[in-house]
Amino acid sequence: MAKKIVLYDTTLRDGAQAEEVSFSLDDKLRIAETLDDLGVHYIEGGWPGSNPRDEAFFKEARKLKLKQAKLSAFGSTHHPKNPPSKDNNVKLLLSAKTPCVTVVGKTWDMQAKKVLGVSNKRNLELIHDTIAYLKKHVDEVVFDAEHFFDGYKNNPDYALSSLEAAIDGGADCLCLCETNGGALPFDVGRVVAVVAEKFPKVTLGIHCHNDSETGVANSLAAVTAGATQVQGTINGIGERCGNANLCSVIPNLQLKMGYKVVSAAQLKKIGKVSSLVYELANMAMRPHQPYVGKSAFAHKGGIHVSAVRKTPMAYEHIEPEAVGAKRRVLVSDLSGKGNVLTKAHEFGISLEGRDDATKKILSQLKEREAGGLLFEGAEASFELLMKKALGQWKKKFDIVRARVVSSFSNEQGDNWAEAVIKVRLPDGSYAHSVAEGNGPVNALDSAIRTALVNYYPELSDVTLHDFKVRMLDDSKSASKTRVLIESGDGETRWGTVGASENIIEASWQALLDSLEYKLHRSASKPKNKKRAK
Repeated sequence: MAKKIVLYDTTLRDGAQAEEVSFSLDDKLRIAETLDDLGVHYIEGGWPGSNPRDEAFFKEARKLKLKQAKLSAFGSTHHPKNPPSKDNNVKLLLSAKTPCVTVVGKTWDMQAKKVLGVSNKRNLELIHDTIAYLKKHVDEVVFDAEHFFDGYKNNPDYALSSLEAAIDGGADCLCLCETNGGALPFDVGRVVAVVAEKFPKVTLGIHCHNDSETGVANSLAAVTAGATQVQGTINGIGERCGNANLCSVIPNLQLKMGYKVVSAAQLKKIGKVSSLVYELANMAMRPHQPYVGKSAFAHKGGIHVSAVRKTPMAYEHIEPEAVGAKRRVLVSDLSGKGNVLTKAHEFGISLEGRDDATKKILSQLKEREAGGLLFEGAEASFELLMKKALGQWKKKFDIVRARVVSSFSNEQGDNWAEAVIKVRLPDGSYAHSVAEGNGPVNALDSAIRTALVNYYPELSDVTLHDFKVRMLDDSKSASKTRVLIESGDGETRWGTVGASENIIEASWQALLDSLEYKLHRSASKPKNKKRAK
């Protein structure tokens, strides 16, 4: 029977030390509840002695109805000048009233001498006495053996003696910390195996940083060598280059190494947990992040897509559904027939057995991308392309005339624009509108929707969420500009694209595709036929 692996999350403490990350009290409480729902066993809430927010968290966290996770407060060994009973940081640790307390102590003799400024012997006393005192008041004490792997490398006897001091003090778990993030998996595995053999009755943990891009690999190597507690953070956020990423550690342990650390249903939630932490940390999601990234199961090359259509395992190491993800097929100038057929199926368009139509769409796709368009983030534009090629597209309006005038003032900082639009509607009538905006694209957007909204009231729900511009300087499309627009209507979002030597023209193409897409996918019919003359 495989040994039980315990997950110890330190997103709220170590993760919060990442550059530009600052969780509010409400953020920390929400993340704690989410981690509990994911199945994490221990949640390190923070350092009560370091700031008022962490102290407030532990007070409020007592009101949480956690289903399985235990909260842990984090702190250091007592000050060399104070006994544990009179040390303020130790008192604050106990005031958190958590069932578990984690204490960090020096295990590298250089750190004891040069950072703490104490003798090797005194450092061992700090470790022993702090843990012994805390064990009188709390159920569990975890000893975070800071810099253990560097300490072992430079003075193995002293590093091991620091663990003996923690054991003699009553520590329930020895967590070996790869604090500087410089070790490699074979080093970590070898050292953990030595510790496991020397202290066979003690629970071992592993806490890795990612400075050598090996935080996850080092954690897995430690488990193989005998560690049963794994510490890390969601998305690997943390100081410097971050910590071991639990969004990779958990599925690797469960799907690749055979340990059941969470339930199958909980594992499917890991992507949502990742997204929540990114959102609350105000960080951009990493699309190429393993398991939970948007691109983790995205296929672009024609050969890859053709194979995946036959058997997904051809280019996927797990079933995406196991981690709550979905397979995605991208379209580009690298696409083959399989890409087109897959997207047609997603759009509800039947292309099976229609080789000529498929070839026509594929040809147009490659031609448009060679001209500067990019359909990866603009699938609404690609759906329109397919429907036009198949004769399934019907014009909803014609642009008779469009003009935009823009001006700015260096002194006042204005960016004023005015757009004039005239459109012909399906019944042969015309609509004319004038609108001002904060820039030409905003003015055009306001004008076209003002002209159409009486005939197509569903357009009133459309909002522009994102606008991206890229200058194209490759030989295929020299001096062109590509514009990607993301739009939404409260229910869903869609992307459209335009490309031209003129940035306003490129924006106009993407904007018109956005409105055309909304009208073609909308099930509503025109209700109010009053319109401007």
